[in-house]
Amino acid sequence: MKFIKGLLKILLVLIILAVAVVAILYFTQNKETKELTYNLRKNTNGSYVELSGGFTHYELDGPDSGKVVVMVHGFSVPYYIWNGTYEYLTGHGFRVLRYDEFGRGYSDRPDTVYNKALYMDQLKELIKKLELKEPVSLVGVSFGGAVVTDFANEYPDMVNKVVLVDPVYNFGKPDFISYITTFKEVIGADKRALGQMDDFKYPDRHPTWVDQYTPQMEYKGFRHALVSTQYSYPFNARESYAALSAKNKPVMLIWGKEDKTVPFAFSDSVNSVLKSEFLPVDDAAHLPFIEQGEIVNPALVTFLKK
Repeated sequence: MKFIKGLLKILLVLIILAVAVVAILYFTQNKETKELTYNLRKNTNGSYVELSGGFTHYELDGPDSGKVVVMVHGFSVPYYIWNGTYEYLTGHGFRVLRYDEFGRGYSDRPDTVYNKALYMDQLKELIKKLELKEPVSLVGVSFGGAVVTDFANEYPDMVNKVVLVDPVYNFGKPDFISYITTFKEVIGADKRALGQMDDFKYPDRHPTWVDQYTPQMEYKGFRHALVSTQYSYPFNARESYAALSAKNKPVMLIWGKEDKTVPFAFSDSVNSVLKSEFLPVDDAAHLPFIEQGEIVNPALVTFLKK
């Protein structure tokens, strides 16, 4: 009996120590200490509009008479990911919108479930609230490829053309329960930020990329948005891309041949179910419009002007 009591005491001490270690790691590694406020936002670039899910940070430029193009970023990098391509399209006469999805950049981080409905509603309301001329063309990179595909499937009358850039293929729940995934995000925040460099074939050519990324990690709700999306946004790639193909929309598929984030080999699987104008890009990884903009951007203009 004394042995069992002694063992229980030891287990209790170990549990207390474990909880203490977890708490210490959380409070020392947690980067989310700030709130997004009006005073902060008024000193940022871009504009803000209030939607049912919260305020959305966006930028809209180009001639009013131009064909409308909406650019959707990927899983965690905000709308600045389109720097260069955004300006190129506006300079070629398009009316271009780019925005931060909820939970990213300077858009609100609602304490809600980040499911497909949240992303669909944000995009639909944004198009309607800004009174954009429909149908619009959608350009999505990585996870943004899932968003624009699902949107075109759900609201085909609102969509003209679709461009998928290295679109997500395998996207599903992590193997761990969400609490563990959240804790991993806390202690692995620096790793996530540095990991953005893996999207490039030549990371040394983008020395400020991580510095651009990290500020959004300081505002409460970023981590929840990422984790909730992983668990709450189911995306069956083959089924969704096949459904898009059935909508008979003009589709362009662009893929960096040396992509390690969403390997180029997946392009075969996408092309097997989706009729598209395919542009494989040499000497580029996950962001070919950045690494090979002189090839990708003119091709985008040609496709979107057809």
